[in-house]
Amino acid sequence: MTEPTETLRAALPPQALPRLQSLKLVEGRAIVVLDAAGLDQTEREHLETAVKDALTGQPGVSEVRVALIADKVRRRIIAVGSGKGGVGKSTVSANLAIALARLGRKVGLVDADIYGPSQPRLLGIEGRRPEAADKQLIPVKSPWGVPLLSMGQLIEPGKAIAWRGPMAGNALGQLIDAKWGDAELLVVDLPPGTGDVQLTMLQRYKPDGAVIVSTPQDLALIDAARAIQLFEVGGVPVIGMVENMAGYQCPHCGEVSDPFGQGGAEAAAAAHGMAFLGRIPLELSIRAASDAGVPPAAGEGAVADQFASLARQVAAWLDNQR
Repeated sequence: MTEPTETLRAALPPQALPRLQSLKLVEGRAIVVLDAAGLDQTEREHLETAVKDALTGQPGVSEVRVALIADKVRRRIIAVGSGKGGVGKSTVSANLAIALARLGRKVGLVDADIYGPSQPRLLGIEGRRPEAADKQLIPVKSPWGVPLLSMGQLIEPGKAIAWRGPMAGNALGQLIDAKWGDAELLVVDLPPGTGDVQLTMLQRYKPDGAVIVSTPQDLALIDAARAIQLFEVGGVPVIGMVENMAGYQCPHCGEVSDPFGQGGAEAAAAAHGMAFLGRIPLELSIRAASDAGVPPAAGEGAVADQFASLARQVAAWLDNQR
C-alpha cells in the first residue's frame, strides 16, 4: 500500500523535488519544508504557490503549509565615499555596481546619500517606489541587473529632507536591512563628508572595504584625506582611490586639457600607501548618459572599459580577503 506522503511527493511540481527537505502529513495538514537558497523573493513566492496548488485537494489533505528555509546570505559591503560633494561619487558608485554585476557578481546598490539622492535617475528608474513585505523594503529592480534602494524613491520629488542624526541613521538601516534576496554584495553610495550617516554605517554595519572618489584638485584631496581617516579610525580598509573628472578632450580639436589638475589622486593614494584604482575622464558622454539613466558601464567603449577595470580591481580585492 502506498504511503500518504509518497502520494503527496509524487504530486509535487518538478521544481520542488530537488529542494524538498521534508514532507509530513499530520492530522490533515501537509507540511512541506523546502530549501530556498539562491532564490529571490519572486521565485520563492512562485515556488510556494506551485506547491500549495499541487497539494491542495489531495486525498487526506485539508491544509497545506510550506516553509522555505535558506542559509542567510553573507552580504559584503563596499562603501563609496568622498570628503567633498560634487566629485561624481554617485556616478562612480552606480557604474561600479553595474560593472561588478557584469562580472557575474550578485550586486545591490544602496543610495545612502539621503540629502541628495540621485541613483534613481542614474539607473533610469525615477518614479518607481519600492514595496514592502514583513516590514522590510523590497529593492526596485533596474534594467541593468542591479536592484536599488534610495531615499529618492521614498520621498516626493524635489522635497527637501531635514533630518537629525538618529533619523538619518534609521533611514540607512531601512535601506540596508531590506529584502535583498540573493545579493551577495552591496555597493553603498555614502553622502559626502564625515557625518551621522557615515558614523552609523561604520558602527552598525562596518563595510568590508571602501573606495574613495576625488577630483584631482587640492581642495577635493584635502577633504578626501578626511574621509580616508574616518574609515581608518573605524577599522574599515580602504581599497583605493579613484580620480574622477580627470582630463577633458576637446571634441573639436582633440586636445586634452586638465581643468581640475592632473594626478593629484594618484599622488594622494601613494602618500597614504593605498592602491590607485584609475582615472575617469571629464567627458560629455558620461554626463549625458547619466542624465538619461543609461549608465556607461552597461555599454561598450572606452569609458565602459574604465569602469570594468575598476570593478575587476575591487572584485580581486574582495576575493583576496576571503
